[in-house]
Amino acid sequence: MRADAAGNVERILRAAREVFADLGPDAPLTDIARRADVGIRTLYRHFPNKGDLVRAALEQGFAEELGPTIKQALSDDDPRNGLRVVMETTLSMMVRERNTLAAAKDSGALTAEVAVPFLDSLTLLASRGQQAGLIRDDLVPGDLHRIMGMLSGVLWSMDPEEDSWRRYVALILDALSPVGASPLPAAWPLDEAPRPCSWTS
Repeated sequence: MRADAAGNVERILRAAREVFADLGPDAPLTDIARRADVGIRTLYRHFPNKGDLVRAALEQGFAEELGPTIKQALSDDDPRNGLRVVMETTLSMMVRERNTLAAAKDSGALTAEVAVPFLDSLTLLASRGQQAGLIRDDLVPGDLHRIMGMLSGVLWSMDPEEDSWRRYVALILDALSPVGASPLPAAWPLDEAPRPCSWTS
């Protein structure tokens, strides 16, 4: 991609996230093109439909906000703390990008694949925590996927401008501790869950 075309794409994606935040998930693409200072034909040349646009905008947000956090968490000597940081950063991003997420869901662009790098990092951090004796041994990767679904559900039951959701991250992390843990019932296979994964629904 030429530098000018790459610059247009960058501006379009950033403008999309800003316009959705300001106007909601039904914001017209013409407003996004205007905010990006490009013509609507330029927008459609790069993103033939709204689904393509919001998917790319989400991926930009994940790369900018979650990418550095995941890298930092994976280098943390305390995997439990790394798990907390990734969870909190993800939920904080979901609050800021809630309209982009809603637009992606409405357009059918919100799929489980979008969250794969994030979910993989949670699995790795939990595994390291288990090896260090900080996370209960009977936790399985599917539990983490569903736990994030539970936490994301909390966001929509409170004022998004507050950070009261951090209370529930703390409760979940305490529940993941092996200290005083009770045996868990058998886990339901993740591949039998409805698609997309619950945390994105």
